[in-house]
Amino acid sequence: MGIGMDKDRLFWASRRGMLELDIILQAFLETTYDQLKSEEQLLYQELLSCEDQDLFAWLMAREEPQDEATATIIAIIRASQRAPAG
Repeated sequence: MGIGMDKDRLFWASRRGMLELDIILQAFLETTYDQLKSEEQLLYQELLSCEDQDLFAWLMAREEPQDEATATIIAIIRASQRAPAG
């Protein structure tokens, strides 16, 4: 799969303390992650080290990440939520 964590470990790391985050992150892994460039996959893996409350605020567009790399992967995840399935 490339650099970083394998998919099983990513699914495990994407399970958070909030149901909303679980749904968003696991759907992203299932539908979009494999199509990302390796650099973007690494950004996702780094994102998983962030606090749940920050992730939730960013993914719900209540706040914007200050870090440009984090903002990039958040935008990709948000866009994947709006994309039609299939």
